[in-house]
Amino acid sequence: MTAMKNCHNDYKMKFSVDEEFPDLSLHNNHMAKVLTKDIYAKLRGKSTPSGFTVDDVIQTGVDNPGHPFIMTVGCVAGDEESYEVFKELLDPVISDRHGGYKPTDKHKTDLNFENLKGGDDLDPNYVLSSRVRTGRSIKGFTLPPHNSRGERRAIEKLSIEALSSLDGEFKGKYYPLNGMTDAEQEQLIADHFLFDKPVSPLLTCAGMARDWPDGRALLISQIEEIFKKHNHGFMWNEHLGYILTCPSNLGTGLRGGVHVKLPKLSTHAKFEEILTRLRLQKRGTGGVDTASVGGVFDISNADRLGSSEVAQVQLVVDGVKLMVEMEKKLEKGESIDGMIPAQK
Repeated sequence: MTAMKNCHNDYKMKFSVDEEFPDLSLHNNHMAKVLTKDIYAKLRGKSTPSGFTVDDVIQTGVDNPGHPFIMTVGCVAGDEESYEVFKELLDPVISDRHGGYKPTDKHKTDLNFENLKGGDDLDPNYVLSSRVRTGRSIKGFTLPPHNSRGERRAIEKLSIEALSSLDGEFKGKYYPLNGMTDAEQEQLIADHFLFDKPVSPLLTCAGMARDWPDGRALLISQIEEIFKKHNHGFMWNEHLGYILTCPSNLGTGLRGGVHVKLPKLSTHAKFEEILTRLRLQKRGTGGVDTASVGGVFDISNADRLGSSEVAQVQLVVDGVKLMVEMEKKLEKGESIDGMIPAQK
């Protein structure tokens, strides 16, 4: 692929690699672990056809040295081509984040829910709610860190046409954030359908909140065929699966989250180890930047790439069920040492 340049990047080339290379000495994210001065020197003069540069890729990781709750990726893609143009950086980041996933590996998929076992027998005294979300990027457009106002509005227009054509079980109501009443917004947030304006530095430093709420909306309800009719499918390839902005979401783009009460287990010395062995991750119920309140955690799959949708949700179902059993043991004052699982 021949990468095009942009004028701003050309201007930066007046300065040496040493003058432009970011100080990552105190950083702890996947990008900082991978990026060397040699890689930066090789990539700094390149840009994707839409003008995204390696400095754009790494900016959020430069601005956010670390995170108190999770190991962050520290970089984003600005378009589909970013994963090819900057592969010397992004391939090792993907491998580091996704357990050794190699550039030659092919992603797996399985959307047959009948292959999922259990999930309907979780104890409601501990499991408060569950949600499965996924992400898709529309082919032919750039990604949120890079798209313009006009492009974002074009995506919204196309999405409105696609979503308004749905009928039956897929029919829903389209809520544009621009013009939504305070009462509607508060109710949708309370119902866990709507997120508030991104305030996390991980998102704002990546340019994800620009012009908020312009061009943003929510549909509460198969839309890919409509996009294809307009020559816009979803970004996908057999190596990376569904292509999304953050390398952590490549593959399925799926996050199966369960709000579960674990006040005893969460204070156990081996709680973090248990999560790691189950290939799960935790966050507060208010999102990635929040802590637990009252021992309630949002537990979800840590993996997106290299395993199927069913396999990822199955890890959540099985893992949460085991942790609830551990919680009950601890409530009785019993040991859980014999229940700690092997590495998944």
